[in-house]
Amino acid sequence: MISPLVIRELGRADYVPTWEAMQALTAARTPETPDELWQVEHPPVYTLGQAGKPEHVLRDIGIPLVKIDRGGQVTYHGPGQAVVYLLLDLPRRNLKVRELVSRIEQAVIDLLAEYGIVAERHDGAPGVYVGPAKVAALGLRIRNGRSYHGVSLNVDMDLSPFQAINPCGYAGMPVTQLKDLGVARTLPQATADLTRHLVAQLEKTQ
Repeated sequence: MISPLVIRELGRADYVPTWEAMQALTAARTPETPDELWQVEHPPVYTLGQAGKPEHVLRDIGIPLVKIDRGGQVTYHGPGQAVVYLLLDLPRRNLKVRELVSRIEQAVIDLLAEYGIVAERHDGAPGVYVGPAKVAALGLRIRNGRSYHGVSLNVDMDLSPFQAINPCGYAGMPVTQLKDLGVARTLPQATADLTRHLVAQLEKTQ
């Protein structure tokens, strides 16, 4: 039997130390290491994925840019955004990468359905969308069958920093958030709701 997921609440934490802690946990894993979900909110930061193109950062508005080791292009993290990192042993959960991505997206879709909002995937553009607008972004790194990084859901934040980038590499992509969709949930409430749906997806049988 797979051990229960460990949920860690990190509060507001700087991006780089959190990333380094994910790398350290992943590197030190043994077959007995429990899987963890980390709930966190970051100060303003842009992150550029491994194959990310710097030209997707359109202008410097004073927000730091960190080149990191997940997949995907550039995205923004900031106050009012729910971030959950998934530190998982995929073989132990009998998960392939594509299925993990699908389950993360489904968790967000189910969460928004609970809020009365129809959300969907877009082919070739990981994440979750309401109409044309992106509400949740995801990016993962898999090392020796173990995942880290995860998913971010826009809850109640200043969306203007997204205008200084091509979100996830798509020029002009609109971005939305729960507040603008009429959902009155605080960040802790939305983070807890998202985590609950992620746990449901990760603990269901094949």
